[in-house]
Amino acid sequence: MNIGIGLSDILLVSPMLALFLASLIPLTVKVLRGNREQNAIVTLSQALLGLIVSAGLLMVFGGAGKTAFNNGLIFDGVTLWMGLIALFSAAVAMIMMYENPATKGKQFSELIFLAMSSAVGMLILVSAVDLLMVFIGLEMMSLSLYLMIAMSHEEKLSKEAALKYFILGSFASALFLYGVAFIFGSTGGTNILGFMENAAELVQNSRLFLFGISFVILGFCFKVSIAPFHAWTPDVYQGSPTPHTAFMATAVKAVSFAAFLRVIATKSLIGSDHLFDMLQWLAVITMIVGNTAAIMQNNLKRMIAYSSVAHSGYVLVGVITAGVSDDGAFGASGVIFYLLSYALMTLGAFAIASMLERSESHIVNIDDLAGFAKKRPMLSLCLTVFLLSLAGIPPTLGFFGKFYLFNAAIGEGLLWLAIWGVLNSVIAVYYYLRPIVVMYMKDGEADVAEYSLNATTVTVVVMAVAIIVLGFVSGPLFSAVEKSLL
Repeated sequence: MNIGIGLSDILLVSPMLALFLASLIPLTVKVLRGNREQNAIVTLSQALLGLIVSAGLLMVFGGAGKTAFNNGLIFDGVTLWMGLIALFSAAVAMIMMYENPATKGKQFSELIFLAMSSAVGMLILVSAVDLLMVFIGLEMMSLSLYLMIAMSHEEKLSKEAALKYFILGSFASALFLYGVAFIFGSTGGTNILGFMENAAELVQNSRLFLFGISFVILGFCFKVSIAPFHAWTPDVYQGSPTPHTAFMATAVKAVSFAAFLRVIATKSLIGSDHLFDMLQWLAVITMIVGNTAAIMQNNLKRMIAYSSVAHSGYVLVGVITAGVSDDGAFGASGVIFYLLSYALMTLGAFAIASMLERSESHIVNIDDLAGFAKKRPMLSLCLTVFLLSLAGIPPTLGFFGKFYLFNAAIGEGLLWLAIWGVLNSVIAVYYYLRPIVVMYMKDGEADVAEYSLNATTVTVVVMAVAIIVLGFVSGPLFSAVEKSLL
């Protein structure tokens, strides 16, 4: 077995290396300045430049389907698109961190370092095809997030959120690793490419492999908030600083689904009707639980948190479709396209929630949006676009995301899943319209915080415009995603 490291391996992982080296710059400067923070805008600029360089390298070297480090990492279309979604989400979250009261201040350099370290873990996760590499990516991403949440200036809820996330995240990682041990015991290896060809046969003939793959799937279900493993999500999302919540709800979800997609793409579902049926029911239950719980929320962040649980159910429909389809590229394209649209709308909704927070402990309720349309018509319009897109109203990008996702499911005979998805999308319209009604129909004094929010405002407007514009060119965009996976 050749385990040497060549120049091609280094070039392929250059996006991760660039991001890691860029993450060290703010910390190094702070040390050289005698533990004094440099100007926050300089720190942010260094981080954004690192993300841009990393994204550029990913576009150059990703997408060709080459493998690195003895087939431990693969750089294909999934790596390219999911990696870009993660890097974009990280960039928007960092802009929000720069202006949010719970995250700006004395330890901004350390926060940016942790956020970029988490992004490095994400790039490992989206490219990993060895289950041990998947575990390394998951832990590097998660450990940085636990620390980021605990570093919040808010004294109570954030510490509780960090502890809950750490305990339940560790439990999910233990489940995942337990499953990997059984897979290794039954196949003699942990590389997904090694057992991809005969995974369906292994599931049928080896109880050990079936047990192992089931535990790996359960571990992912925790990470992406699939009911009934979603209980941590609303508490952690509410207690974390809003920029971190946006980062977790988009980047973490996208890269976790990328790894989930690679495991399901082994076609192991075809070998077990019980596993196939279980995942279908989990998707339906997740959609129902997420949407019905969101209806009952008055806290804006908790509402979006439960809504993100429902969206995990929608994406799981696409993952299942890719797992049973002969043409897995179409189902996988639906998942990637949906996660791209979901990232834009969710980041935008959380960005506006962040702008409404006047202090690190300020809680924003839906009723607090009364009068916002009169005070801030542009931001109200942007929030309306985000919420309508999350609801799947045409011609927004969110509508086409659901369309391609459910269309792929119907094409594979999963009509009942598509019907449940459409029904739940109709239910969701109620709670997405509620903030819009409060903003435009009720009188109040809602306004953004008094401190400077220029960077977040520009980001919000750009994302709202992108949701509308990309909605009109969704066909070519979807075709580009699908072509990169073939």
